Amino acid sequence: MEKNLRQQKTNIIKIALFGPESTGKTTLAKQLADYYETDWVPEFARDYLQQKWEEKQQVCTEEDMMPIAYGQVALENEKLDHAQNYLFCDTNLMVTKAFSEMYYGVCNPLLNEAALLHEYDLFFLTDIDVPWEKDDIRDSPNKRETVFSGFKQTLIDNKKPFITISGDKESRLAKAIAIIDNLTIAKKKGFSSADFVEIYNHGIPFENILKQLKIFKKGISKCNLISPATINNGILSLSDEDFKEKADFFDKNKENFKICKFIPASGAATRMFKFLIAFFNSYDIEKETINAYINRKKDNDLSIFIVGMDKFPFFEDVYKKLKEVYPDFDALHRDYKNYYFIKFLLSSDYFDFANKPKAVLPFHKYKTHIANPIEEHLNECVHYAATNKTSNLHFTVSEAHQKLFEKAIAEVKEKVESESGTQINISFSYQNKQTDSIAVDIKDNVFRSQRGSFIFRPGGHGALIENLNNIDADIIFIKNIDNVIQNNIDKTTLYKKALAGILIEAQQKVFGYLNAIEKEQIKEQDVEEIVKFLMQKLNIEMTGDFNKYTFENKISKIKELLDRPIRVCGMVKNEGEAGGGPFWIRNDKGDISLQIVESSQVDLTSKKQNSILEDSTHFNPVDLVCGTKNYKGEKFDLPEFVDHNTGFIVEKSAEGKVVKNYELPGLWNGGMSNWLTIFVAVPLITFNPVKTVNDLLKPAHQPQ
Repeated sequence: MEKNLRQQKTNIIKIALFGPESTGKTTLAKQLADYYETDWVPEFARDYLQQKWEEKQQVCTEEDMMPIAYGQVALENEKLDHAQNYLFCDTNLMVTKAFSEMYYGVCNPLLNEAALLHEYDLFFLTDIDVPWEKDDIRDSPNKRETVFSGFKQTLIDNKKPFITISGDKESRLAKAIAIIDNLTIAKKKGFSSADFVEIYNHGIPFENILKQLKIFKKGISKCNLISPATINNGILSLSDEDFKEKADFFDKNKENFKICKFIPASGAATRMFKFLIAFFNSYDIEKETINAYINRKKDNDLSIFIVGMDKFPFFEDVYKKLKEVYPDFDALHRDYKNYYFIKFLLSSDYFDFANKPKAVLPFHKYKTHIANPIEEHLNECVHYAATNKTSNLHFTVSEAHQKLFEKAIAEVKEKVESESGTQINISFSYQNKQTDSIAVDIKDNVFRSQRGSFIFRPGGHGALIENLNNIDADIIFIKNIDNVIQNNIDKTTLYKKALAGILIEAQQKVFGYLNAIEKEQIKEQDVEEIVKFLMQKLNIEMTGDFNKYTFENKISKIKELLDRPIRVCGMVKNEGEAGGGPFWIRNDKGDISLQIVESSQVDLTSKKQNSILEDSTHFNPVDLVCGTKNYKGEKFDLPEFVDHNTGFIVEKSAEGKVVKNYELPGLWNGGMSNWLTIFVAVPLITFNPVKTVNDLLKPAHQPQ
């Protein structure tokens, strides 16, 4: 046998099985070779050491390392000549190197150099979650965890692309096949093995990356606006008496439903303090006054903040801390007082508000205490989202923030439950990392950081359709974390209940028709009534050729239109807030429907589209009540009703450069595009979000 450690060059994909003894390497190598109809490389050391044991009753020593290495390389090169597209290596020189270092404390320089030079497209690190199988040459059943950690560290230290394979042999095979198939595609698309592993470890399916890159190249079609939805033209208008009637209807029927309040609350409050962060990062108190800075930057927000500073609910706590740190604080010049106040508000050593979630920030000052949005949402929840003395509340949170939520909830939950006589069940979920987006540069090429890694960002609130899909409830209220007010909870409760009453009424009618269809009780004369309901109550435009359908096809079409989740959305008068609004749109199939549309979804270069956008009279305050179960009481699979052509391409910044990310169709935009939709005009009192810290100075957030 020629004694060299050179690895034969090849274009086929080579997978190395890597791990301690008795972790299923041989089994998986054989399985994969059979599946891909190719060859695999056995472990040379097994036969070599078995023969040594049988002939001399001797176990492996340091002197055996080089003969094993030479034999393994020769065997791999031999098998390579017969391999088809793939070669699966039961072991490799990295294994030999790892054993040599762990067992003998040294590694022959020739072996070490060859192990580092040898290339494989991917290493499968085999886990120790399979039973130990004893034989004559295995000797470490009690050191598996230590040995496994050593093997893993070897791959990390030597920057080898690896993925850990766990589970029984069937699940290992299925997982490995999926990985190899995607790796093959990735290589053809120009991604390296290290790229592929980085994407895999982040949790994004590789097919999602390909879809995103295709979207970047192709672009996203703009919405085709037909007209704004207005009162009595897509937006239902109710009198005070009507609202009370609908709310009463909800109260009479709510005991029959499991109700949940769903609050998207992911991320930190950075945007809320954006203008203060900009000031703190650029202002030099030794060079100019704050007033000069305000005039130079035309920073009206900063001026409002300083003038209203003592009215913020957090003022007294910050002031108290300032007095502790600076005993002579009251004697300081006004500029220094204001500067230090902003510094303490933002500093990670003190209040760090911009890095905390809005949910835990002080929003409202009461006579007895300061309330945050969590407390306000708990109070709202027991007012309108409770049945049988039980209320369910679900927050989508950032994993890093969950403990802050739990702490804030623990401080107020018992008090709210005691005062309301209602038990509150609280649950959490995270935005699935699989929905994250990879960043590209302005030429739509994958962006790499200075370290060569990718930049991933969350896929927007549209990703939360999966979280919503996992909620087991008949009626789900959706409201943003920052849309809470200090006063008039009885009025806001009335409108939320009324929206739910409208939902139940519509749902009862829809379910009645669907049950009749299933029982074949619909007659020709009933079709006209159902179509009238679809058009007048559910705002569905019927196709022009519907009347030419056969009776059977009419019934089939009606069932298709009715058998969908339902949303009832509150709409407030448009007073210039940034965000989506209600419009009639036509999709690429020519179908007209009611949708919530963001301005970024509209072709602003078109005078006609821009004119329609400007004629909008109402705004979407994210005030929804949803029915997510069908007429049989089964949960809809909500992702099936998403319009995937309505995502967003957004510009961000990374390392001082402009990058682009893809965001999924918005939760209440394209994420609910194919739902049954009812828009209802509600008063402005229901919409008081805190987008910037200065919004806390508005009457709805100030004590009366």
